[in-house]
Amino acid sequence: SNSSSGGGSGGSEENKENERPAGSQAGSLGDSLGLESILFRGGFLQIVKESQQQHGLRHGDFQRYRGYCSRRLRRLRKTLNFKMGNRHKFTGKKVTEEILSDNRYLLLILMDAERAWSYAMQLKQEANTEPRKRFHLLSRLRKAVKHAEELERLCESNRVDAKTKLEAQAYTAYLTGMLRFEHQEWKAAMEAFNKCKTIYEKLANAFTEEQAVLYNQRVEEISPNIRYCAYNIGDQSAMNELMQMRLRSGGTEGLLAEKLEALITQTRAKQAATMSEVEWRGRTVPVKIDKVRIFLLGLADNEAAIAQAENEETKERLFESLLSECRDAIQAVREDLKPDQKQREHALENDSGKVSNIQYLHSYLTYIKLSTAIKRNESMAKSLQKALLQQQRSEEDGKRTPRPQDLIRLYDIILQNLVELTQLPGLEEDKNFQKEIGLKTLVYKAYRCFFIAQSYVLVKKWSEALVLYERVLKYAREVQSGAGAHKNSLKELPDVQDLITQVNAEKYSLQAAAILDANDAHEAESPSQVKDGKPLSERFETFCLDPSLVSKQVNLVHFPPGFQPIPCKPLFFDLALNHVAFPPLEDKVEQKAKSGLTGYIKGIFGFKS
Repeated sequence: SNSSSGGGSGGSEENKENERPAGSQAGSLGDSLGLESILFRGGFLQIVKESQQQHGLRHGDFQRYRGYCSRRLRRLRKTLNFKMGNRHKFTGKKVTEEILSDNRYLLLILMDAERAWSYAMQLKQEANTEPRKRFHLLSRLRKAVKHAEELERLCESNRVDAKTKLEAQAYTAYLTGMLRFEHQEWKAAMEAFNKCKTIYEKLANAFTEEQAVLYNQRVEEISPNIRYCAYNIGDQSAMNELMQMRLRSGGTEGLLAEKLEALITQTRAKQAATMSEVEWRGRTVPVKIDKVRIFLLGLADNEAAIAQAENEETKERLFESLLSECRDAIQAVREDLKPDQKQREHALENDSGKVSNIQYLHSYLTYIKLSTAIKRNESMAKSLQKALLQQQRSEEDGKRTPRPQDLIRLYDIILQNLVELTQLPGLEEDKNFQKEIGLKTLVYKAYRCFFIAQSYVLVKKWSEALVLYERVLKYAREVQSGAGAHKNSLKELPDVQDLITQVNAEKYSLQAAAILDANDAHEAESPSQVKDGKPLSERFETFCLDPSLVSKQVNLVHFPPGFQPIPCKPLFFDLALNHVAFPPLEDKVEQKAKSGLTGYIKGIFGFKS
């Protein structure tokens, strides 16, 4: 309902807003007016960010946020007795410096600007499918700028403190920059964004680190817009910075996202015009599909960004983005493969098994996709291993902790990807490639066995774990003996020597734990607690403590009862029947034949012979 979702950013804020003005003494000329008393924590940017995060913008729901702004405006006008007429007639009112007796009047204009801005952003989402809504979007942005300029004008009063004045100027500059950005007035937009950035940087330097976080976040949001404007003005170096920003963050959001993606695609398309072929494993194939050219040109940048990613979340987003682009490129090649099917079969016959160029390009892209998937799963496995080590050092309650089974699943997927790599068309006869994949398979099999052994250790299955540790050592030694000339291809893989050292240590720990566990089990057993699995009906003469007797799964009797042998009913065979001579029946048969109609009539009237 409106009443439940229309609350402010906190209970204290609601109470403060709903209080009636105390009178003229609250707004005397000597007071310094600001938004601190409204929020108890910060100014314009603080209240805007908190309201947006709590009322829909965390999920990009601008319509919900616009409804919240409308409800809050209604509450503020009612509290301040600043109504626009009544239900029958509209009477416009403006907040002037003379009536600025309460800091909530500033909040009133701020909510007006936020409502117009949120409506503009909602229309921007809808304009993707309905282009006519762009005109309405520009109109609402102009309205937001108008409210922001009015807010800035009111904050020039002597009653307003310096921090609030600066925040009002930055807020106006931000909305002005967005309006100019939509109009594609790049120079004016960049000037407005630079002004906003400068003010927020000064505010961040003037306050504590906790307060500066919010200002620095806004500066980071504005920076890509400034670089995009600079690029459109003519600064070519801005393109590289924009791509670095995109790669570091794993993708952009908000006003700039679609424009930046289109710009990067356009720039790569220009570079792709000069790219005509690619070389892989000693064979050069022509690249005629534009989408594949663009993907291959951006591959090095994407891989560099993944290597420089600051955290696992960003790295995961970059991996997903790269895999998505690779799948699109493979789909484009696959569409060209369909009409080329007959030509490809003919080429196979003429070239003695050598695949066509388009098929080889498809194998190359599939190799990139599978290799990227392996790297992504390996990265996830490393982060899970760190989490497992931290879990062993400090146990945490209240949240799901990683288990060795999670790692086993990741290594299963990696091994499946390696199997697919060996089956790529055009590489079946490449002995070096098959040897490299075989060595990688042994490495990942060793790690998979290691974590299976770890899972057995957790349930105290010592014998199974010890056998698996021996299998790990076997795989690791095979890798070391077969590496030889393939050491370069194994550089990116986990070091098996570290695994051997770890397994040897784990083996000794396991043997010690098994001995201690056996001793503990032997000491714990006593005649009064031994359970042999017999039901209660078969051990009435023996006393033992059985907790299961008071549980829901009590073992009283064997049910269903087992089968027991019983004697069968005797079978009689009449062997003399074959030697018995029966009396003749011819006379009776003839007598029956003679009795025709006469016998029938006699039978009716009751005459019997």
